[in-house]
Amino acid sequence: MSPQELLPKFDALSPAAVPVHKVFIDAVEMLNVFAPVFIAGFLITLAATPVVRRLAFIVGVIDTPDAHRKHHKAPVAYLGGLAVFMGFMAAMLVSSAAIDFESVDLAPVPISILVGATTIALTGLADDIWKWDARLKIAGQLVAAAALAYSNIGIGAVTGFLQPFFGAANEELFHMGSTVIFNATLYYWVGTAFLGFVIIGGCNAANLIDGLDGLLTGTTAIMSSGFLAISLLLASTVMIEDPSTSFVGVRVALSLALLGCMLGFLPWNFNPAVIFLGDCGSLLIGYLCVTTILLFGEQGAPSLVVAGFIIFGLPITDTTLAIIRRKVAGVPMSTPDAQHIHHQVKRLFGSVKKSVFALYGITLIFTLIGVAIASVLLLTETRVLVVYSIGIAFFGFVISVAVKIALIQRAQSELADQELQTAKSSISAKPISAPSPVMSSDQPA
Repeated sequence: MSPQELLPKFDALSPAAVPVHKVFIDAVEMLNVFAPVFIAGFLITLAATPVVRRLAFIVGVIDTPDAHRKHHKAPVAYLGGLAVFMGFMAAMLVSSAAIDFESVDLAPVPISILVGATTIALTGLADDIWKWDARLKIAGQLVAAAALAYSNIGIGAVTGFLQPFFGAANEELFHMGSTVIFNATLYYWVGTAFLGFVIIGGCNAANLIDGLDGLLTGTTAIMSSGFLAISLLLASTVMIEDPSTSFVGVRVALSLALLGCMLGFLPWNFNPAVIFLGDCGSLLIGYLCVTTILLFGEQGAPSLVVAGFIIFGLPITDTTLAIIRRKVAGVPMSTPDAQHIHHQVKRLFGSVKKSVFALYGITLIFTLIGVAIASVLLLTETRVLVVYSIGIAFFGFVISVAVKIALIQRAQSELADQELQTAKSSISAKPISAPSPVMSSDQPA
């Protein structure tokens, strides 16, 4: 199948003139249709978690505390991601069995998303059990990205961004002799590369932020609520020629499934946690968040994708800080440290619960900003350039702060090394006094 055949025909992101009360009514109706998805994700995850915890102790997949980066005092099960995966797949099964997609004129969740989720979960599970090499983990993430590319997920946002510069997908880009290259080819391969980048980045960003009891679980619940809000707005305001072939219902289903799974897992994972997500859970969460965000660009609206990534702002910020910090320090990117945002906040508040609630608040702010941007775009005639300006300012600020903190930390580290060397030099230069003679009892006084 050629890139031209794979690329969809994009409708312009032109919100319909829908009254606010009608948007609310449509949103409630959509929630009513997909409520079984949320219920299944919540109940299955809630029930499966203690079973998986018991299994983890039987097979020895536990996390042992240390004095440097880990704050728990006793070994904790490390297979929570398996319960989340079970809840998510149960939600997807219920969506296909309980929802009559033909009657509601909606398309079911594509199999490519489920293939990608399964690949990511198995990759993380293998790492939890056998401690896989980082290259094998990246390979699994690229396989998941390839599955999404097959269904054009992520291609739309790139196409919508590039079309103003290069023209429509069916227009000629250049030709060499009898060979003609169309814009569609450029859009597809650039979109595929972008897809691989954000899937790897999103999975690992979620993995890095998972450092305190209930942190990733709770922040993801907040973020998925924001994704759900944007999904419902899109379903109520954007005119789509054929909803049965679009991702209108897919966005809602993924957001509700993720929200249900997180709320089902949170009681077991909140401080004091009895089970952790592990790489299986954190990588899966990152994958589902990024996939949902990319679906916002289905109709060629990259501005909505920007709004989605602002909601995902806390993991992005922490990962950016980590990359720049380690680059400035000259250490490998995989080197663990205790300088992540949650570590800093933990040292500030001294309590895991207070730190987690503080980071919940930050995530809520990011989420409200992202939803507000999407609402303005979909309910008004605001130009998307405003969104790009906000996005550039946001991520520029994050990068600037990251560089500043990294430079300060490097200066502090160099100063500490100098003080240590000075102390060693002073000790080595100090003359050693000869011991005073001791008189024995048989020596004359």
